Amino acid sequence: MINQQIPVEHTSNGTNTSVAVPAAEADDEKPSALALLERIASVVLPIGVGLYAVLYLGVEAIYNLFGITPQQAGIDQSVLFGRLSGTLILILLCALPALGLLVALYWVLDKVTFGGLSRLVRFFREHPWVAATIAALWSGATYWGVFSVLGEVTAATMVPIAVGLGVLTFLVPFRLMRRKPVGRSGMRLIVGALTGIGLGWLLIWQMVLAAADVYQYGKAQPLPGMAGNSLLDFVGFQDQWAVLKDGDDKPLYEGRSMLLLGESDGVYAFYDCEKQITLRRAAEGTNLGEIIMAPELPKGYACGAKADDQSGDTTQ
Repeated sequence: MINQQIPVEHTSNGTNTSVAVPAAEADDEKPSALALLERIASVVLPIGVGLYAVLYLGVEAIYNLFGITPQQAGIDQSVLFGRLSGTLILILLCALPALGLLVALYWVLDKVTFGGLSRLVRFFREHPWVAATIAALWSGATYWGVFSVLGEVTAATMVPIAVGLGVLTFLVPFRLMRRKPVGRSGMRLIVGALTGIGLGWLLIWQMVLAAADVYQYGKAQPLPGMAGNSLLDFVGFQDQWAVLKDGDDKPLYEGRSMLLLGESDGVYAFYDCEKQITLRRAAEGTNLGEIIMAPELPKGYACGAKADDQSGDTTQ
């Protein structure tokens, strides 16, 4: 007779001590620094990619307002990549303190409520329909920026649109995706990408409004609490004005100061604020005199003072 050892299952008070952990919860609670970095990357990277892609459209919209392309202003892909990368870094520097403040506030509230806030968050995570509903409503709200660019919307009209988009298009797919770990990762990817795209469209809206101010008044309205319009500064739109002179150092266009939009292939692009037209002139034989960065304009100044004056030749 063969003695076969049977593994003994350790019990306490006659009950099994093993606890069944849901697969979703076990996957979401890996206590390692690598897992934490993966979570952060799964949210930050989609936001950054979506934001970068949409900001590219914003730069095109700015220069299209003046009747030229970014390439005609000397902004090629490499220059644009550098400018938008710098924009993303500045946005990240502004977002990190805000994120840290929210984390600290969450920690304080959790301590004050004796862990009640953590239990509430755990409740949302353990109920797939609740988590899917929050993600769906957030995804629907990211379309606010798109509708703000396409047409003027108010909160009274946008809130029903966001709720309708979230419930009708995202709720059931997000609920089904939460059944498996790969689905939950995909849901975070979609929500992060939509967040970046929505934020990008909001920034485009503000940049186009600022560029329209430059077109109408020669200067963008400053942002609250700032000396200038930082959004245009972030994407490299320089508020640089110059008086044009010919090869003999004689002023052109009646000595008017013009906004220098850029230079490409030996051709300058200028915006004549007083006539509200965009000019392109060969760099050879064109001298830039009296270059001023962000000049102080008279109060109430507006472009188009000589828009109807046809006596001057704009090609001289």
